[in-house]
Amino acid sequence: MRQALLVIDLQNDFCLPGAPLFVAGAPACIPRAIAAVEGFRAAGLPVIWVMRRHRPDGCDIDRARRALFAVRPFLCASPGVDLVEGLAPLPGEPVIEKRRWSAFFATDLDLLLRRAGIEHVVLAGVQTPNCIRATACDATSYDYECTVLSDATASESDAVQRANLDDLARMGVHILTTAELLARLPRRAAASAAE
Repeated sequence: MRQALLVIDLQNDFCLPGAPLFVAGAPACIPRAIAAVEGFRAAGLPVIWVMRRHRPDGCDIDRARRALFAVRPFLCASPGVDLVEGLAPLPGEPVIEKRRWSAFFATDLDLLLRRAGIEHVVLAGVQTPNCIRATACDATSYDYECTVLSDATASESDAVQRANLDDLARMGVHILTTAELLARLPRRAAASAAE
């Protein structure tokens, strides 16, 4: 079953302390997300970057965040929209821009995945109760196999993280650590490198 890694919202405005949408668990998950990216690339499997981005006037901000955006704009034309240090798409790796929780909502992600023959999506990023959860729910609704990396995703607290991962598991989403997932990836690239 062909897999793709979706790296979701690992952007400065979510991941840097003091940023407007800082997720407390984000800094700890970044090294695991980097490891997942490296593992997928080494296995010759697709990495797809999902980034939240808004128009500078805020006309596309979701209702829940309009008041915050009016006071402190975020995820628009500023360094806050950039991926955190250590993460960057390689040439040819798709970047999906979204404006709501789910990576599938009002984007061409489903088309991209189906064209690439992807049947299983693996999710890394922030934050678990919002964008990870919404993307996982939509993935299962579109009949993709879905895995959430427990240590390459993050929430505001460990309790919130555990509760959301437990809920997702009860919905049929696979919950694995990054090491568990990487151990299951094909070894194609490693064999090729040895030749």
